[in-house]
Amino acid sequence: MATNIVEVRNLAVDFTTEDGIVHAVKNISFNIPKGKTVGLVGESGSGKSITSLALMRLIAAPGKITSGEILFEGQDLLKVSDAKMREIRGAKISMIFQEPMTSLNPVLTIADQITETLRLHQGMNQEQALKRALELLVLVGIPHPEERLYFHPHKFSGGQRQRIMIAMAIACNPDLLICDEPTTALDVTIQKQILDLLADIQKRTGMSLLFITHDLGVIADIADEVMVMNKGHIVERNVSREIFANPQHPYTKGLLACRPSMDRNPARLPVLSDFMGPNGEELKYTPRVEVGVSHQLTGTEKVLLEVKNLKTHFPHHGGIFGSVQSYTKAVDDVSFNVRKGHTLGLVGESGCGKTTLGRSILRLVEPTSGGIVYDGQDIAGASRQQMQDIRKKMQIVFQDPYASLNPRMTIGAILMEPMEIHDLGSSKKERQDIAADMIKKVGLTPAMLNRYPHEFSGGQRQRISIARALMVRPEFIVCDESVSALDVSIQAQILNLLLDLQDEFNLTYIFISHDLSVVKFISDEVAVMYGGKIVEMNTAQNIYDNPQHDYTKKLLSAIPKGQPKMI
Repeated sequence: MATNIVEVRNLAVDFTTEDGIVHAVKNISFNIPKGKTVGLVGESGSGKSITSLALMRLIAAPGKITSGEILFEGQDLLKVSDAKMREIRGAKISMIFQEPMTSLNPVLTIADQITETLRLHQGMNQEQALKRALELLVLVGIPHPEERLYFHPHKFSGGQRQRIMIAMAIACNPDLLICDEPTTALDVTIQKQILDLLADIQKRTGMSLLFITHDLGVIADIADEVMVMNKGHIVERNVSREIFANPQHPYTKGLLACRPSMDRNPARLPVLSDFMGPNGEELKYTPRVEVGVSHQLTGTEKVLLEVKNLKTHFPHHGGIFGSVQSYTKAVDDVSFNVRKGHTLGLVGESGCGKTTLGRSILRLVEPTSGGIVYDGQDIAGASRQQMQDIRKKMQIVFQDPYASLNPRMTIGAILMEPMEIHDLGSSKKERQDIAADMIKKVGLTPAMLNRYPHEFSGGQRQRISIARALMVRPEFIVCDESVSALDVSIQAQILNLLLDLQDEFNLTYIFISHDLSVVKFISDEVAVMYGGKIVEMNTAQNIYDNPQHDYTKKLLSAIPKGQPKMI
């Protein structure tokens, strides 16, 4: 009896573009054992997702599988008919896609979407399919499933939508489940729930998993074997414990080293270029021994921002006359200080009020009550004109750079726009020169100023967003989940950049994130937010060494235990 459910031999996938042929997957071979979990890790563009789509035979034009074999239970999927492949998809091989909101149909209820799969592949009638759909929602932990089965996707949180995607994927008890970044950008507690759920389902059904991610901490907790992919090649493969204890390829070593660790506090994070040259050659990396000095607080630092009993409540209207029926207390009586030239990390799960707090401080969302004192000036009651002047000093870097950059404007125009609004720079030529200088400071080149946002990678767009925030030379920046969805190597570069810019311009940050290891690395102090309130605040080290609040302990316990090896 075969021990592998999938055997891939010399698989190659090419894409035809205006600039020629792109070899996305380059003659790779691997096996997925029955009942086991194989992790596939690498950066964006490494070929991970293309490999998973090839297994499902979902490569769309201009892409094409040019060679190889994909043996599933001994049958080459590249040779079966389209009709046969549709039977296999969903029934025997299923997939959880990275972004559930783009995978779930927004106009159909959850019941419609789950039952469709069951009726198509299992031949169930509507009553049987609804009963099974309800069982699946209970299995994946959706609260009040009898009622919520008939909700549309927009009524669920991100973590709940991901659970619904899992319910749909396992509806027909597949033999192989492909998970494409199923926990990216999820809160650490929701991530742990998803990973525990997948492990539990696998234990009970015996299915095999191909788990794709760029987070090596996650892969250490779930995978039996790990494959590392770079530029279309599988550069290293081994059992999970060996990959972490004794990485062989310089790319693997770089990926492991550049993720912030809970037991180290370096002044700067290593990056991939410390381990591997431009042609793939291994470089000798000398570990940095200096400790992040910015984390040492004396208590005498100047307070730049003081938030006093801040509340931001959102009314819910109802009844015949549309009167206020209740309130969502997104920010509920919050007080804290931020010290000049330092970083306050703000952590908590989605919905805890982090983003609303950051936007309330900048008056992008109007607070209900409370005080906001910036550099001695109470700005909570400032007029619109006064706030425009104050915003030269206070800026924000949003979570999604693509959504916050105007797709119709060049990067040069995007960077110069804040200067035009605030009447900075004596001429267009001077503003262009300042933009060229700023784009260099964030690691890009002035030649890129004539390009549009869609021509850049996610990491580059995040650098552009940071450059835009700096164009008016602010003193204070709110970084709202600014590295949450980036590859660990790009994330390390952005975190180092933020620290370098802080040193150069004496910047003060509020750094909002759900990634506790990232917050520990960059923050001097950490505030933990839960249910609209700050439940604990202390120095970064004390929060992690000696948490006091039960919620803080819960967040820390949910961090993946697979920590990168200290290189």
